[in-house]
Amino acid sequence: QVQLVESGGGLVQAGDSLRLSCAASGYIFSRYAMGWFRQAPGKERVFVAAISWSGRSTDYADSVKGRFTISRDNAKKTVYLQMNSLKPEDTAVYYCAVVRKEYGSMSYSGRDYEYWGQGTQVTVSS
Repeated sequence: QVQLVESGGGLVQAGDSLRLSCAASGYIFSRYAMGWFRQAPGKERVFVAAISWSGRSTDYADSVKGRFTISRDNAKKTVYLQMNSLKPEDTAVYYCAVVRKEYGSMSYSGRDYEYWGQGTQVTVSS
């Protein structure tokens, strides 16, 4: 049974940093690309960042480039999202997800992801 459990969210002030973690189980973590998405109140869920199964490639939404960093530790079966210089518009529930295909490409489309975590709330005050 695949499980993804996010943690690390919270309430911070603008300019602060947070690191989100997503612990995976129930599948061979090192063979699958991973992604982070977020959903703000009243808005659709959108892509934030993705990382290849090897960790050698990453991709980011324009809104977070230069501020957020995605990484993974295949030994710990965990993917991270380091968020720096947080802004109020970063306020959202953040979800991690695993792509459908073993050794598949990372993707910015939610349709390419099969399993999702329950989400962790990030709130940035001004």
